[in-house]
Amino acid sequence: MEYIIAGGGALLIIAVWTIVVYRVTLPAKLKKMEADAQAKAEQEAEVVKQKKLLEVKEKFLNKKAELEKEVQQRNQQIQQGENRIKQREMSLNQRQDELNRKKQEVENMRARTEQQQTVLAQREEELNHRQASLVEQERNKLEEISGLSQEEAKEQLIQSLKDEARTAAASYVNEIMDEAKLNANKEAKRIIIQTIQRVATETAVENSVTVFHIDNDDVKGRVIGREGRNIRALEAATGVEIVVDDTPEAIVISAFDPVRREICRLALHQLVADGRIHPARIEEVVAKVKKQVEEEIMETGKRTAIDLGVHGLHPELIRIIGKMKYRSSYGQNLLQHSRETANLCAVMAAELGLNPKKAKRAGLLHDIGKVPDEDPEMPHALYGAKLAEQCKEKADICNAIGAHHEEMEMETLIAPIVQICDAISGARPGARREIVEAYIKRLKDLENIAMSYPGVTKTYAIQAGRELRVIVGADKIDDKQIEVLSSDIATRIQNEMTYPGQVKITVIRETRAVSYAK
Repeated sequence: MEYIIAGGGALLIIAVWTIVVYRVTLPAKLKKMEADAQAKAEQEAEVVKQKKLLEVKEKFLNKKAELEKEVQQRNQQIQQGENRIKQREMSLNQRQDELNRKKQEVENMRARTEQQQTVLAQREEELNHRQASLVEQERNKLEEISGLSQEEAKEQLIQSLKDEARTAAASYVNEIMDEAKLNANKEAKRIIIQTIQRVATETAVENSVTVFHIDNDDVKGRVIGREGRNIRALEAATGVEIVVDDTPEAIVISAFDPVRREICRLALHQLVADGRIHPARIEEVVAKVKKQVEEEIMETGKRTAIDLGVHGLHPELIRIIGKMKYRSSYGQNLLQHSRETANLCAVMAAELGLNPKKAKRAGLLHDIGKVPDEDPEMPHALYGAKLAEQCKEKADICNAIGAHHEEMEMETLIAPIVQICDAISGARPGARREIVEAYIKRLKDLENIAMSYPGVTKTYAIQAGRELRVIVGADKIDDKQIEVLSSDIATRIQNEMTYPGQVKITVIRETRAVSYAK
């Protein structure tokens, strides 16, 4: 136990001694370590400082070099600018010297000019004085020789000039009158030709018979009926003649009145389609068809008036206009003829500065006397004027209707326009039956003549044969050759053909490029 206590005491003593020694020696060691660390840090800081100083110095030198280079460039630019300014200044000085020199020359020339003008004025004054003196001397001599004073000679001269002027004026007036007549004829022809070219309508060729087609000949027996009672009832109800002969699958309806033929045709169509054909049914169907045709006539008249812009017509006139659809004159449909005449009248009236609406109205109504409900005992023009007067049309319209065949005295300018346009519509090529074949042949001959020339690809006869358009290939004929071709075609047409008026030949040379987007 003692040993343990002694050992523990020794250990305690040793521990105390170690603590005392450590406390005595530790501050010194710490101070030494701090001094070493501070010295090392100062050394490293100095190294970093030197390094940074070197970097800053290097950057400074680089910046300095760049700035010196930039300053040098700017100095060069400034020097160049100064050189240009000096050159411009020298140029301006030279120009200023030149302007001063020219100004001096102008001043010298002005002074010389003023001096010359002064001399000329003096000479002119001298000449005027001498001329006045010479004129006075000559006048005195003339008065002595002629035995007339100045006033008497002047009066004689004026009188002779008046006589000469009257003669010249009379001649001039005659020339103007002749020229006016010539121009008037040319202008009238131009207006008529342009009017014809601007208006064209279709032409319907009708006959006095209508052919009703049937599916088989068995229908003919049903139409005839027992002992012909059906056909007699149909003829009595419609006022036509029905011809049932050996013509296969056809029944011929004959009548001078197209309205009757149309009623009979429509009635036959309904009877055949229905299958019930007997006298009572025939009368019923005919009455129904008559009402339908009358409604169609009114509708046609209204539609025609609306299409042409003619308003305020009496219902009776509208019905008469609708009936024109079923009438023809020399194969020309009367309604189409009246429409064409109306359009021609409007165009011509506009060309002459007149009222185109009145002219169109008169043109539309000019042939209403050709479709009477009863047989009049007067010409159709006068009868048409009478109908128009009964329907409260104005006096100038009635006069134009009655005078378009010169059976009444013309009182307004609309009357001769209607007369001319009626003649144009009836006499133009292809309008009426008797000349339509010759008209078609003439158009074909025009196109064939042009097609006979090499290089021509297409030809078109247009405007009722008054213009021929010729299309040529761009690779076969050049621009100079088309003028020669046009002249050659015109000469050949003039030598080989007979035609009214004149024919315009237009040669067209075109180049086409065609591509396809796929």
